[in-house]
Amino acid sequence: MIGYLEGSILHFESDGILLLAGHVGYEIFLNPQVLEKIRSQNVHNDIITLYIYYHQTERQPKPVLIGFQSLEEKAFFQEFITVDAIGPMKAVKAMSRSITDIALAIEKKDTNFLAGLNGIGKRTAEKIIATLNGKVERFISAVEDQASVANPHITDGMQDICRQVEDVLVEQLGHSPASAKRMVKEAFERNGMISTPEELFDEIYRENG
Repeated sequence: MIGYLEGSILHFESDGILLLAGHVGYEIFLNPQVLEKIRSQNVHNDIITLYIYYHQTERQPKPVLIGFQSLEEKAFFQEFITVDAIGPMKAVKAMSRSITDIALAIEKKDTNFLAGLNGIGKRTAEKIIATLNGKVERFISAVEDQASVANPHITDGMQDICRQVEDVLVEQLGHSPASAKRMVKEAFERNGMISTPEELFDEIYRENG
């Protein structure tokens, strides 16, 4: 069973990548959001890491590998495919928004949002809510839930710096999106004089180092 792969991208496909790992090329399906993120980072010659969901059944004898950038994403996917009529291939295409956004829609019973996901109509959206409502709260970032509450320590001009640092924490250092947002928020609460990404990193790792 393959659960994790590390390698370089040989080729981009419309719905995934061909990953070279240990002199073997693996065809890996990616959800639209992850695929676009990897494309935009121009990581063709860089080493990337993916957590793998391995799918093979009697009806699907050819092994299918689906990649995720975090264990949190993979865990949400595994919850998502417990919904009747949503198999792994349908689920990976449907995950065109962040797992936080999808989980929040499920908990809010937002049928319209879910029906707008790739390949998900109103009837399937209702099935998703009926199956998963009350089971996916852990995938919702507490920080994002409170986005409407102003943080007096973070000015409008600092939002870009916050996003830059959060992206590095998630994509390069392996933190979850919720953890990255919490670390940035707490850093500003400790030091309201931060004005650069470097100072923000220094404050985060002064506390977490």
